[in-house]
Amino acid sequence: MIKDLTVGKPSTVLLKFCLPLFGSVLFQQLYNLADSFVAGKFISENALAAVGNSYEITLIFIAFAFGCNIGCSVIVSQLFGARYYRDLKTAVYTTLTASGVICGLLMLSGLIFTEDLLRLINTPKHLMADSALYLDIYIWGLPFVFYYNISTGIFTALGDSKTPFYFLAASSTSNIIVDILFVTVFKMGVAGVAWATFLCQGVSCVLAIFFVFKRLGEVEVEGAIPAFSWSLLKRIAWVAVPSFLQQGFVSVGNILIQGIINAFGASVMAGYAASIKLNNLAVSSYMTIGNGVSNYTAQNLGAQKIERVREGRKAGIRLVWMIALPLTLIYFFCGKWLVLIFMDSPSRQALQTGIEILRILSPFYFTISAKLTTDGVLRGAGMMHQFMTATLTAVVLRVGFAKLLSGVFGPLGIWLAWPIGWFAGVAISIFFYRRGRWAEQTF
Repeated sequence: MIKDLTVGKPSTVLLKFCLPLFGSVLFQQLYNLADSFVAGKFISENALAAVGNSYEITLIFIAFAFGCNIGCSVIVSQLFGARYYRDLKTAVYTTLTASGVICGLLMLSGLIFTEDLLRLINTPKHLMADSALYLDIYIWGLPFVFYYNISTGIFTALGDSKTPFYFLAASSTSNIIVDILFVTVFKMGVAGVAWATFLCQGVSCVLAIFFVFKRLGEVEVEGAIPAFSWSLLKRIAWVAVPSFLQQGFVSVGNILIQGIINAFGASVMAGYAASIKLNNLAVSSYMTIGNGVSNYTAQNLGAQKIERVREGRKAGIRLVWMIALPLTLIYFFCGKWLVLIFMDSPSRQALQTGIEILRILSPFYFTISAKLTTDGVLRGAGMMHQFMTATLTAVVLRVGFAKLLSGVFGPLGIWLAWPIGWFAGVAISIFFYRRGRWAEQTF
């Protein structure tokens, strides 16, 4: 159902819009959690380390898909708020075409340089084969990742956050079942984990694209609709390129950190692989609320309703802190049992590493969640330079301090670097928001 986010009480509108998005990200993370769970529980600790190792590289590809999602979503939201329905449809068609080209280039590059990327992050020799196998299969499924992300961006731009939730709920649940089936019954090892994700993402992608076109058919305009527009592509790229650069910076930062972690051995790698999936679940939840604030901001700025944006940001921070509080408490006090979900008879070092990461990072979830919500306003207003500055600063500090502190404190120093980057990022994001230039944007 298409939903206008420019009318109604901001806190209520945002809550109803963001809750399905929050549910969606939980199921989205189930893909990655399921892979790690099955690898650690039904294969081996080394398999868990290999899947976690490859996952950091897949985040580069996801960064590009995320950029296409945000670029399309923000521009379509602005056009929807301004009631420019003809341009709205053209923007969708333009995104689908341009994204196909980007996806093809990424697949080619990924398949050629798989082992080079794995060597770049100091992948241990005994994990290389499984890491490369998982990564190759993942790359073949990139079109599903791209077009599913674009579809969800279109749904949310039109105010529909429930349809993506339904797709992900069914697909993620199926993925867990197929993961276990391929590994325990067909004995496919790490390949089974990868192929299960490939198949389930493929089904959800095809269904999502079908319903996107069905939903667009409900938006009536007269005459032929241009299938491509260079001017709209420029507007989309203005948001998309900084978005995937931002995600790319985060991914490259994670890869550099993975390289530092790998030097401490497979047990530390396994503990990190388990806990970082839990951390990513939390951060992705906050990011999803931020994405919802982006759509809300874009629609309301398109309709020139400035005060609703301010009220929406306040409501967004209240909402994201409602999520951060229980996650902080659960991760801090129950970290041991959460990490054990992913491991079967783990080594003492692997278990201790996972617990230590969660106890260090979780108290600072209020900081990173406030940053991501504020970033939602900046991105929805098209203030991409400011948005990138905050994120890049946080990443550079996190990687730099991880390298520096790991030489002094060992793996502990790597985990201590995270809050330093988060504090810097939130300070910069709030500074740009309070300057108020986002309210001057016109479309």
